[in-house]
Amino acid sequence: MLSFFTNPYPDELLYSAIARYHFYSGNLDCKDTLEELFGSRSMIPSVEIGSHFSILAEKLGFHYSIETLLANHTIYPYYAMFLSKNRQQEIMQDVANEGQGLYVRLGIIAGGICRKDGLYYCALCAKADLEQCGEPYIHREHQLQGIDYCPHHEVPLKKYPLTPNVGSRIEFIRFEMEQMNLSHIYEVDAYAKIKIHLAKQAYKLLQKQLHSWSRQEVSLKYRGLLRDLKLVTSSNRIRQKELYEKFKQRLPVDFLEQYESEVDVVDEYNWLKVITRNIKRHVHPFRHLLMLYFLEQDIDNFIDLKADIGPFGEGPFPCLNRAASHYQKLVIPSLEVTGDFKTNAPIGTFKCTCGFIYARKGPDKSSEDRFRIGRVKQFGHVWQEKLKQLAEGDLSIRAIARELGVDSKTVKRYSSNSVEISKEASEPSQKLMAKYKQDIVEIIQEFPQLSRTTLREKCKKQYIFLYRHDKEWLMGVLPSYQKKQIPTKKVDWYKRDQEYAEKIKRIYKDLLELEKPVRITLSLIGRRLGILVNLELHLDKLPKTERLLSEIKESVPQFQIRRCCIVIDQMIIKDEPVILWKVQRIAAVKSHHFHEIKPYLANYVRQKQDVKNDEQTTS
Repeated sequence: MLSFFTNPYPDELLYSAIARYHFYSGNLDCKDTLEELFGSRSMIPSVEIGSHFSILAEKLGFHYSIETLLANHTIYPYYAMFLSKNRQQEIMQDVANEGQGLYVRLGIIAGGICRKDGLYYCALCAKADLEQCGEPYIHREHQLQGIDYCPHHEVPLKKYPLTPNVGSRIEFIRFEMEQMNLSHIYEVDAYAKIKIHLAKQAYKLLQKQLHSWSRQEVSLKYRGLLRDLKLVTSSNRIRQKELYEKFKQRLPVDFLEQYESEVDVVDEYNWLKVITRNIKRHVHPFRHLLMLYFLEQDIDNFIDLKADIGPFGEGPFPCLNRAASHYQKLVIPSLEVTGDFKTNAPIGTFKCTCGFIYARKGPDKSSEDRFRIGRVKQFGHVWQEKLKQLAEGDLSIRAIARELGVDSKTVKRYSSNSVEISKEASEPSQKLMAKYKQDIVEIIQEFPQLSRTTLREKCKKQYIFLYRHDKEWLMGVLPSYQKKQIPTKKVDWYKRDQEYAEKIKRIYKDLLELEKPVRITLSLIGRRLGILVNLELHLDKLPKTERLLSEIKESVPQFQIRRCCIVIDQMIIKDEPVILWKVQRIAAVKSHHFHEIKPYLANYVRQKQDVKNDEQTTS
């Protein structure tokens, strides 16, 4: 066991802690440090992860284990959630021992993308490290493939001038402030908002508990989200063409090309297809982050999602035959899923051994949906036998229908004694019909001025019964329809035009002063003033209003420019540097739209700054 060790700082790479140990131990030869820590003078130190952890954990004592070193001080958690359970176990063995197959299993060699050819740092993190720890150190979140921004300070990463394994394969590089560029000058990046989001999500991956999730569970979560987007067929196949089209709308092609993640539609094994299929191939974690960005999922929320178990859940399923002794019990082991020919919605068909077959449209939204019947396809022998028993008793058709959970017409159609039952129920119905007819006639005679609607309200019970059983008689005896006389009123459109113009001027001023800007449109003004119908149908009669609206209405680019200008004005007032990518992020303008308005904004910034400089010179 070592007499001392330079304990790693939060999120510090183990490589960085060992480099610091080498420096403070006074060892001149890196091989001496390797022997002290790993018991080997021939091993090659690894920046990202490493090997021989079983020996290192033993030398460091009970404070560290293989799992804690791997989870807290390597980049392995960036990959872990997207690996299969078997691959996770293999990597644990690689790390504990000599690590010969480690990087092959991770795909860093063959399937690696966005490889970093050195060490990276955030200037603001380095300053904070100096204040809190007395020295800068190598953060693991800054070394992740595909991640170019600091998740904490939202600024681009910078490359350290010294690169590992260039001069010697066994040397250790320790960050030194003298070698770092701590300036705040950064190039404008059109995709800064996306890159910062991805950096934050990658950092969240590093903080998750190791091996709590695997590729299989992630794949099922993806399928559930894609099902919500109607991109999964009833047979659980992904609609790849529709997925690709939606994916392109969310992530620009030139951005994907920048990160070696463009999607080749022709290739049957392009990464977008592989990531949505339950096959053995692994996909780089950065591409998983792109997928999560497309699905608008935060890592925290995504992990809490339930895995997709199909549109109707997992079996067994309940039999919903009220005539069976096993009613609502889970006795149906599986189901058949087909697609609705109009909507492509999944249709589940459930067949029980009692002969009862029912179907419903999915997907199920709650646990109660499992006990819902959309349509009965076949009642079966058990239900028929129960119907026969009930029909032989003294129950009415409605009572039998309630007992079997069906409509009265269904009982009539399936009952072998339907004629006798109908006769049994027909006599009281005839007496009731005669009584209700007499009620209707008496009310009409007593109140001859009543309209049909008022008459129906006064005797709802009689009206509904006769409408169902003798509609022809009812329609013949009811009073004729009464047409309402609506007085016509001439509109003074000139006066209305003046009133609308004044109201619009006032509300326009209020809309411009809103804390959260809204786009000025005809429909917005019309809804707020309650005059939308007239603006849409009679604007040609309101010339003054029409001219005013044409002056103040905003197109989408005009509204985006106004939002950005508000942000720029606030930055200038606060005496902050005006950086356009920050303006884009705060104003929430999509990149392809921002490119179009960027020249105007740059000119606006220059004009504002010129005015500010003139004021300072004058004062």
